[in-house]
Amino acid sequence: MKLPPETRLGTVTLAVSDLARTSAFYEQGVGLDRLEASTDEVLLGSRSEPLLRLLARPDLPPAPRGSAGLYHTAVLFEERSVLAAALQRAATTFPESFTGSADHLVSLAFYFSDPEGNGVELYWDRPRDEWRWQDGSVAMDTLPVDPNSFIAEHRAGEGELDAPLEAEATIGHVHLKVGEIPAARAFYVDALGFGVTVDTWPSALFVSAGGYHHHVGMNVWESRGAGPREPTRGLHGFEILVPDEATVDGITTRLERAAVDFERSSAGLSFRDPWNTNVEVRVEPT
Repeated sequence: MKLPPETRLGTVTLAVSDLARTSAFYEQGVGLDRLEASTDEVLLGSRSEPLLRLLARPDLPPAPRGSAGLYHTAVLFEERSVLAAALQRAATTFPESFTGSADHLVSLAFYFSDPEGNGVELYWDRPRDEWRWQDGSVAMDTLPVDPNSFIAEHRAGEGELDAPLEAEATIGHVHLKVGEIPAARAFYVDALGFGVTVDTWPSALFVSAGGYHHHVGMNVWESRGAGPREPTRGLHGFEILVPDEATVDGITTRLERAAVDFERSSAGLSFRDPWNTNVEVRVEPT
């Protein structure tokens, strides 16, 4: 049984060393709003919806080279004009953070690295009726796109760079560094119920619910053979939002069959993937 099409991603949680500096990147650069804050945690979002939780963990070491973890967190913008403003703001406020851009056919994407080296993608989706599918796979590519031309074409007006986002942003997908693709497929497809949208075995796998191009990407480009992670800075975990308790029941059954340890509570499910990334499933509030 596959995940229903209403499934989407919720909050991504990162463990960071410098909470103030990292939070400033996502607020002043990306343009997210500060929803809650304490001495050891900051919750950021868009239009009151939580998107990113930063945990102050200066006690943790950085992730070793070659380990599994986060490739990037992808923030999806509804409007190209708002993405252009965010792109200009991030590149201007944190000029060392920009790492590249790409036309993926299904989307236009611009890449950054936050102050602690966590990958960030800011992107806009082309309309779904423009996506091309063949034999169950969506056509994707990595073609050049000029960020300056994109800003010049789509930046609306000369608004202040520190103005809040003008339209909703969401977590469109997460892209993970994993140790091997078969284990990733067994967990995210067979146990969780995502559908495969792109399979470039043995190097990468993209999966989604409801025919989206991908909600979770996985690759071994920098992490082939990596085992379960020890606690480090970087990705702590992410949420999967589902429409109803029946979906949670279905995931529970599949996790039991796959012998995956989990905890179920009134809040939903909590478990870890084969590389110790925490995954939480909860019913989306109505």
